[in-house]
Order: sequence, then structure tokens, then C-alpha cells
Amino acid sequence: MLSRMTEQPPPPLQPLREDWERALCVVAHPDDMEFGAAAAVARWTGQGKKVVYCMVTSGEAGIDGMSPEQSREVREAEEVASARIVGVDEVDFLRLPDGVLEYGVALRRAIAEEIRLHRPDIVVTNNFHDSWGGGMLNQPDHVATGKATVDAVRDAGNRWIFNEQLVDGVEPWGGVKQVWAPGSPQATHGVDITDTFDKGVESLRAHSAYIDGLGWEHFDPAEFLEGMSRATGQRLGVAHAVGFEVYRMTWGDDD
Repeated sequence: MLSRMTEQPPPPLQPLREDWERALCVVAHPDDMEFGAAAAVARWTGQGKKVVYCMVTSGEAGIDGMSPEQSREVREAEEVASARIVGVDEVDFLRLPDGVLEYGVALRRAIAEEIRLHRPDIVVTNNFHDSWGGGMLNQPDHVATGKATVDAVRDAGNRWIFNEQLVDGVEPWGGVKQVWAPGSPQATHGVDITDTFDKGVESLRAHSAYIDGLGWEHFDPAEFLEGMSRATGQRLGVAHAVGFEVYRMTWGDDD
């Protein structure tokens, strides 16, 4: 009882920087962006920013009643449709194996190639802490992808790492200022999604086959997303927000 009485509320969030032009979102599965951060993407594309999605897997192991081959086709199509709703017209699929991703050189190499190709200012990736907070464990693919993405940002800027990629005009890219992880239990920054919340809901609804396959009876995307966005919004002083942990990738970088 005493611990509940003395528990402190989470600290306020700082607004994320928006002085950038290009972002690359590297996540493990189709639906990872939609379960929280897609409304932020809709805000950014509405500002004229370029956002590209990269799915490390195609989520082919995500629907129990569907073969991986069929699931891959369905889930890729759902992700492309979902991305378009929030203004993203380019979605890359690396098609690495769903459910058994391993952090390591191979994953870093694949992601570094995407970074060199798209040359983003900002990279968004999975929360890679062991949990989401409150005792809810994270999924191994998320952890592997997030850790590999942070390292791949550094790899991409080094001419002598994965230099077999430097052909046909591809050059090192060290221009990523920050990496952002939505949904992190250690979020310090936030994005006001009050005006784009409905776009985020619509983008999650586009994953209908996946949601049906989960067997979540009476699952309501709007209710689910609102439960998170309103609590986060209180920390930012707005109606709806998405929280992000920020990793600074350049010396002297400041918010």
C-alpha cells in the first residue's frame, strides 16, 4: 500500500525533433509500425517528409492457420496497403526468417545495405529492451532487429565495413542523426498524433488477416491504440501521443 502511495508518475516527454527530411523505419514484422507508431508517420508524411519502411521478415510465421508461403503473400500485401494509408509508398521486404532472427553480422549487413540505399536522416526501429514495461516481455525478433539496427547505422557510415555493398554508385552513409524506438519503456520523447490518430487506427485495421489469425475476440484497433496514446499524450500535454526512446548517433547532437 505504501509503495502505491509513494509511486511517482512518469516524467513528462520532450517533443521529438522534426528538422529532418528522410526517415527509414526498420522493423522485424509487418504490423510492428501499426501497433503504435503509424500515426506518427502520418504526421511526418503530412509535413512533406519522405518515410520508407523496411520489414526484416514478412511475418510468415505469424498466422497459425495459414502456411508460411500463403501468410507471406497476405502479410506483405497488408503491409503495403497499411503503409499507403499513412503516406508511405515504398516498403522493402528483406524476407529473413520470421520468428528466429538472430542478432549478428548477417543482420547488421542486411540493414546497413538498406541505410546506404535510402540515406535517411532518422531511423526508426523496434523497442529492443527485454520488456515493454510492467512485466510484459518483448519478442526476440524485436530485440534482435533493434540492436542490429543501431549497430548497422554505424556500420553504414564506415567505408571498410561491408564494403562489397559499395558498387553501382552506392556510398557509405553516416548521415543518420538519431535512432528512435517507439514503445520503449524508457521513452523520453513524444510525438503529438492528435490530428493523425484516426490514420493510425485505419492502418492497423488493414492487417485484418493477421488480427483475425491471432484469435483476439472483439479486438478493437481504436480502443487498443487509444489506451496507449492517451496515457502518453498526458506526458506530452496533448490528447494523443506516441513515445520514443532516442539514441543519438552523432557527436554534439542535441534535441
